[in-house]
Amino acid sequence: MSTATMARSDTDIQRDVLAELAWDARVRASEVGVSVSGGIVTLTGWVDSYAKKWAAERIAHRIRGNRAVANDIEVRLSGTAERTDTDIATAASRALEWDAFVPIGRIEVTAANGWLTLRGEVERGDQKRAAERALRRLTGVRGVTNLVAVQPVGDLREEDLKRDIRSALARRIDIDADLIEIEVDEGTVVLTGEVRSWLEREEAERVAWAAPGVGEVEMRLRLAT
Repeated sequence: MSTATMARSDTDIQRDVLAELAWDARVRASEVGVSVSGGIVTLTGWVDSYAKKWAAERIAHRIRGNRAVANDIEVRLSGTAERTDTDIATAASRALEWDAFVPIGRIEVTAANGWLTLRGEVERGDQKRAAERALRRLTGVRGVTNLVAVQPVGDLREEDLKRDIRSALARRIDIDADLIEIEVDEGTVVLTGEVRSWLEREEAERVAWAAPGVGEVEMRLRLAT
């Protein structure tokens, strides 16, 4: 693939991010400012929920040519969306209890000025992610900090973990595993290389998080252009 084919101008990336924001009904394009420098997309402005801030970030990530996304969007709650920390903490606790993928009694949640902090221990990284996902859309939430630790049952060698992730990627019809490099260091998985689409990138990330013993996943995959 030639360098000319791979490169996309900052102007092209900015135009496509703005168009995708206008296309996606979850966020109003007028709420979000977009600037691009050296392939780095920066989002600014303000929205009335944390769910919208998160959605805008995911929208920007799926545009071809971006190297990274900096999300500087501010969450400003409207009067009808304001909740006390007690109300937010209560809703968050119930959301965790009702999520089938979150182990009951393993995670505690604290609310302070609308910001939720998660602590506790789980056996799998996808359980940690499920807990955060369950809280993003709650009314009144300004942000989520996930401090949940992953403590797998039994010992798992890093080479075994790397092999298992490689095998799982190879089984997916929508992933070219040969283009992805895997490194594992003390429970952190780093994926580098190239993927053909944003959906392929998301699936590779999901596969890595699902492996036993994974506490963090660093995504350094670039999108082919």
